[in-house]
Amino acid sequence: MWVLMQRLLAIVWLFLTALAGACGGAAHPVGIFTATGTMTVARDGHAATLLSNGPVLITGGYDNNSLLASAELYDPAAGTFTATGSMGAARDGHAATLLSNGLVLITGGYSDSSPVASAELYDPAAGTFTATGSMGTARYAHTATLLSNGLVLIAGGFADGSSLASAELYDPGAGTFTATGSMGEARDGHTATLLPSGLVLIAGGFTGFGYLASAELYDQTAGGFTPTGSMGASRDSHTATLLPNGLVLIAGGFADDTTFANAELYDQAAGAFTATGSMAEARRSHTATLLPSGIVLVAGGYAGGTILASAELYDPGAGRFAASGSMTETRWSPTAALLASGTVLIAGGWGSGGAVASAELYSQP
Repeated sequence: MWVLMQRLLAIVWLFLTALAGACGGAAHPVGIFTATGTMTVARDGHAATLLSNGPVLITGGYDNNSLLASAELYDPAAGTFTATGSMGAARDGHAATLLSNGLVLITGGYSDSSPVASAELYDPAAGTFTATGSMGTARYAHTATLLSNGLVLIAGGFADGSSLASAELYDPGAGTFTATGSMGEARDGHTATLLPSGLVLIAGGFTGFGYLASAELYDQTAGGFTPTGSMGASRDSHTATLLPNGLVLIAGGFADDTTFANAELYDQAAGAFTATGSMAEARRSHTATLLPSGIVLVAGGYAGGTILASAELYDPGAGRFAASGSMTETRWSPTAALLASGTVLIAGGWGSGGAVASAELYSQP
């Protein structure tokens, strides 16, 4: 049946490609969403990390009743989730980073009614979590970026009623965090993108003074942040995706009671953001995944009191978005992980009835 479905999709793709050629435009490859195994527990505010050996590690989150310390693995071959060792602390709003040595670094998050500074490592071979050094500052809603030198940059976040400007570096060899230069502006709900140059682009977010359009660059050699051009719109809860051409796609987000459909591109050479085509639907807290084709899949999110199931594709060559069907379930703040097969695993999030346990796969012919 799956082989037949793939052939039918290929026929549809060829038809659309021919139609687009006749119309003088480019067609997005057609994709579909299909349900896959269900997680062992419903989760929102969790993290998903593709491991070096192929499975996807799902950690923490909220299950409609309490914060979770549990974790599970998705097996792409079997299409199932199975429990693995639990974290030392229940947490959501944490960050999960695959290290160069294959371990996964879990940092911060919200636990026991307050942000935490603790961190732990997941070992895929042992299937267990062990404590590592703690951050200098408790934080959640922060970013964690693996740098080209193997260190992890932790930036911003929220704690004790305010956004944070501080940043620190985790050294996997020493198992410790050390302070590095602070950002020019305190922010949470921002994005962090490792650029081909080795710099990290920090964009947008929220601070105690409102939503931010500003952006800055972290230089791992100098150990500090410097401002760069600002976005055309202030926003948080947006996505940032590094494209094959080296530009960064910023899409959607929220500011001042408005959810955005617009998008823009950051060019490091120019140090500036420029507008690109807008999404068909405004959305925030959605996912954005770079597909092997170079096209970006945007899925789910929230806008105007509605949780979304819709998805769209951004074509960097054409500079525009096109609809790409809908997920099997509405999802706000799900996770998305690109599998080795080129399919995308979308799991959990907040649905019409609360946190959801279901997951699905997006695939292109």
